[in-house]
Amino acid sequence: MASELTYRRHEMEQAEGRALYRKPMKPIRYMLREQRLVFVLVGIAIATLAFTLFSPSSTTQPIPISYYSDPEMRSYMSGGMGSVGGKIPLGLKRKGLRVVVTGGAGFVGSHLVDRLMARGDKVIVVDNFFTGSKENVMHHFGNPNFELIRHDVVEPILLEVDHIYHLACPASPVHYKFNPVKTIKTNVVGTLNMLGLAKRVGARFLLTSTSEVYGDPLQHPQLETYWGNVNPIGVRSCYDEGKRTAETLAMDYHRGANVEVRIARIFNTYGPRMCIDDGRVVSNFVAQALRKEPLTVYGDGKQTRSFQFVSDLVEGLMRLMEGEHVGPFNLGNPGEFTMLELAKVVQETIDPNAKIEFRPNTEDDPHKRKPDITKAKELLGWEPKVALRQGLPLMVKDFRQRVFGDQKQETTTTTSSSTE
Repeated sequence: MASELTYRRHEMEQAEGRALYRKPMKPIRYMLREQRLVFVLVGIAIATLAFTLFSPSSTTQPIPISYYSDPEMRSYMSGGMGSVGGKIPLGLKRKGLRVVVTGGAGFVGSHLVDRLMARGDKVIVVDNFFTGSKENVMHHFGNPNFELIRHDVVEPILLEVDHIYHLACPASPVHYKFNPVKTIKTNVVGTLNMLGLAKRVGARFLLTSTSEVYGDPLQHPQLETYWGNVNPIGVRSCYDEGKRTAETLAMDYHRGANVEVRIARIFNTYGPRMCIDDGRVVSNFVAQALRKEPLTVYGDGKQTRSFQFVSDLVEGLMRLMEGEHVGPFNLGNPGEFTMLELAKVVQETIDPNAKIEFRPNTEDDPHKRKPDITKAKELLGWEPKVALRQGLPLMVKDFRQRVFGDQKQETTTTTSSSTE
């Protein structure tokens, strides 16, 4: 009897254990039972719809370039001559890039910043204001996509960016001769620092070199394959040889560290926001004609230069950065003018009665300068659009406002001081 009770008790314990333990179901059978799959799919659909309707847009609207009073200038600087990188398909929005522009408060740099801002990029300007000016970029103050940092590129800087446009360096003889050691340090140490930044963050790097790397050329017009004829110990060498060394550094970082680099060799450029007294021939002639001073021609006036409008240069720089070719590329207008011919164009534009005054030529001044832009035409699809007689009046209008505006301000200050 006792053994039978023990047996039944054992059976009851086994039944209770089976009731408490259920064999795990396979995942597919679990999802199919009690319409669980339907509820999961409905939940996913609701979440997707909510995310689509209420997520904030990650893109920014391009800002209008309305700070130019001249409609023609707005057309040039808004990229009327063609867009960079092709058209974006309907329904897709271009992702803005993080871009740093060294020297971005200067003449060329500020125009480049305008174009980058207009297409929706986030732009950081790095400038020490030696030749640049806050007034050139102040119309972007308050824009969340714009940042201005007062910094000298001779000192390292840490930033997170996608593209680096390296323009920082005084470009006119008056400025780069003022402190030649500082000029060559900017070209060498500054370029080294920015290439180091590009290597650390994986950014694409564009170096704005110069036609001065050709020196006083023995080849005419100048091709990118020409090695130049430069005086390594002359008064212009801090700039000429500095830029040649900067190109060397860029190519060594490209070959040795796989940094994506682009090299542009810029020829004479003119336009609004040039420094009024920077010693370059176009700004000299325009300022002198407006002030009723003689136009100063150095030497016999037969030396030649090629002049491109700033909007053409900006377009070329952006095409080079967005393209897949390292370079170097000549960016300039192949239209060639002697200094006397340029003086006559300035006379026609401003004052037909302006006189011309001849002075001794400066040291190491190149006799001829004209770019061969075949490579840029074929590989970048770029060529200048603005003729000298088109662009010069826009520059004259800007200079007239600044020259006579400054004079009025000085007169007002003098009057108020005399009355006190």
